[in-house]
Amino acid sequence: MVRIDGSQGEGGGQVLRTALALSLVTGTPFEMVNVRAGRAKPGLLRQHLTALKAAEAVGAAEVTGAELGSKRLSFHPRALTAGNYHFAVGSAGSATLVLQTVLPALLHAEGPSTLMLEGGTHNPAAPPFDFLEKTYLPLLNRMGPRVEVVLDRPGFYPAGGGKFRVNIQPAKLQPLTLLERGRVLRREAVAQVAAIPFDVARRELEAVAGVLKLREDQQRPEELKRAFGPGNVLRVEVESEHVTEVFTGFGERGKRAEMVGEEVAAEVKRYLDAEVPVGEHLCDQLLLLLALAKGGSFRTLALDGHAHTQRETMAHFLDAKVEVREVARDVCEVTVRG
Repeated sequence: MVRIDGSQGEGGGQVLRTALALSLVTGTPFEMVNVRAGRAKPGLLRQHLTALKAAEAVGAAEVTGAELGSKRLSFHPRALTAGNYHFAVGSAGSATLVLQTVLPALLHAEGPSTLMLEGGTHNPAAPPFDFLEKTYLPLLNRMGPRVEVVLDRPGFYPAGGGKFRVNIQPAKLQPLTLLERGRVLRREAVAQVAAIPFDVARRELEAVAGVLKLREDQQRPEELKRAFGPGNVLRVEVESEHVTEVFTGFGERGKRAEMVGEEVAAEVKRYLDAEVPVGEHLCDQLLLLLALAKGGSFRTLALDGHAHTQRETMAHFLDAKVEVREVARDVCEVTVRG
């Protein structure tokens, strides 16, 4: 039984999600104390409880502490099972994070699986659906499996109500090398609004375009009719020869649209100036995939707290060695060996 202090590193839900994913893959039981101790509201929130319940279903696991607010739990998987699953957060909590909890396990299952997930699809502090579709899954598919996602309805915080489907064809994960971004082929900024003034989208795009020098045909405002609103998301897609990165910002009450645009543009500019293929949000997710593939390497920005937390959590379950070498200012080369 592995024992994990949930206050380690970032002290958030990432420790729990990674522990659940690797417990399912390796069959290693664990217990966790101080769950999400580093957050303003510690313990299990609804999206974390849904992730725990999802892992319980996929792994036919024995679980204690599966209740809202729980700060201590144990998880003992018994049988990893492919199948058709439906998981609903029941709030605007992130459904994409629920997917990332069970996906590594279902990649190792003996047959295909389908998932229906409901909840938030575009949440602050979580990978939005567009990032999964355009950045994460294309790289995962390059490693052997075939995973497809279809968005039925977007769901924004605080209303939620989003829904998407996932088809998973498992395969042995192969190492991935991603050291070069290649030539930038396309840059596009998309501002989406649901039940809020359309002018917000235009103002965000003007702010982004001013920093990144985008042409008019590289800016796209959209009004979403099927979404549970109100909501607003701004994303910038940078498609290069070897990877597509997606950068996202969210409108908030009391926050000027121009500030949302400027913050996203600054993140994009840092990425472009560093000339790396992997942005900081993709980094910690690639770490897990490469550890499971027992090999690979990539170049990225200086590692943030989430990446270091990922390394610490993976070490409880896997023998993978992660080497980080600084190759230039704000640029690191990460090598994973099984």
